[in-house]
Amino acid sequence: MNPDMAKLEPLLGMMVNEIGAAANAALVITGDKLGLYRALSDEPMNAMQLAEKTGTHERYVREWLAAQAASGYVSCDPEAGLFWLSPEQAAVFANEQSPVLMTGGFYSISALFADEPKLTAAFQTGSGLGWGDRCSCLFCGVERFFRPGYRGHLVREWLPALDGVVDKLERGAKVADVGCGHGASTLIMAREFPNSEFVGYDFHDASVRHAQQHADGLENVRFETARAHDYEDFDFDLITIFDAFHDMGDPVGAAAHARKSLKEDGTLMLVEPKAGDSLGENLNPVSRVYYAFSTSVCVSPAL
Repeated sequence: MNPDMAKLEPLLGMMVNEIGAAANAALVITGDKLGLYRALSDEPMNAMQLAEKTGTHERYVREWLAAQAASGYVSCDPEAGLFWLSPEQAAVFANEQSPVLMTGGFYSISALFADEPKLTAAFQTGSGLGWGDRCSCLFCGVERFFRPGYRGHLVREWLPALDGVVDKLERGAKVADVGCGHGASTLIMAREFPNSEFVGYDFHDASVRHAQQHADGLENVRFETARAHDYEDFDFDLITIFDAFHDMGDPVGAAAHARKSLKEDGTLMLVEPKAGDSLGENLNPVSRVYYAFSTSVCVSPAL
């Protein structure tokens, strides 16, 4: 084997970057859990100051800061030994209200590594891997990743794009959120439209229980365990399916059941990742993320 060094060296450089990204993914979770990013968004500080503010050990924090600065996740003045988050870095790593908060994706990535043996076995047998059989941090990661986008766009942009739906919701409508998971989308709508009645359906019992526990006493929302093609209620003004339709083993059946469960003038709202229709259209960084999660997370429950 005689590789072309002019082609090999850029590939090796890319792989160094890949290994660095993968190794730092776990450290992002650590920084999020311990409040390190949130503390750095307040003011510049050194490792000792950050450790004191967050109740952590300075030696670990010092090395964590070096890894974050080398990754470009944190800004720094190496000579002064000071570290901080720019407004852009804070929006991605620290601000829970930011529509571009990305830390939830890293929790999901940790689940991919935890479940790798199961996925490898599924490759060999062709069997499915049920959503409920996954590492539990996947469920939390999915909620944390999608919730900022729902909070930023669902009420302001997506619902108003549907003819007459917002007026119905303001007057009082009956809504089903199918495949609701931990209920982030359901609760956002229920808080915004108190005159309407919302029910979140999911086939994963643990996610339904989590949603019920985080309903914060809202009286216009409930959560029930049901599959997308067999929930029993009907006469809905609106049925929503957020980022779940492509995971379903029988999406046609789910859509047909939604049609039967809607009022004659009801609306079915599907939100899905935007993608091209062919592989050639999707050879880009965003689709790279989608393909990776599709392989590890989406295909297996559908099968």
